[in-house]
Amino acid sequence: MDQEAPRSKTVTLPRLNRLKPSLESTALKIMEESGELAQAIGKFRGLSGERLQVEEAEAMHMVARELVDVAQTAVTMMFVLEEQYGIDLEKILEEHVAKLREKGYCD
Repeated sequence: MDQEAPRSKTVTLPRLNRLKPSLESTALKIMEESGELAQAIGKFRGLSGERLQVEEAEAMHMVARELVDVAQTAVTMMFVLEEQYGIDLEKILEEHVAKLREKGYCD
């Protein structure tokens, strides 16, 4: 019996301590973490020229860990935008979902 895929994914990640992130440092960190994600995918797909030394499940676990690193850094930037620039992220998220609905990407 096929299960219907979830309609949304809720990610709750903490505000990190002992950091003083800026918009610039966080943007650079997102790029770094995105590069590590791309590298993990590239290794799995053999795009790095290396022979795959890990099983698919282990490779996907590595990809998932790197994806969560990207998400954590994005959440850190959300805190920066809210706390340092007064951005209302709830409103931005609502606008984002409305845009996706308008384009027919979600219900």
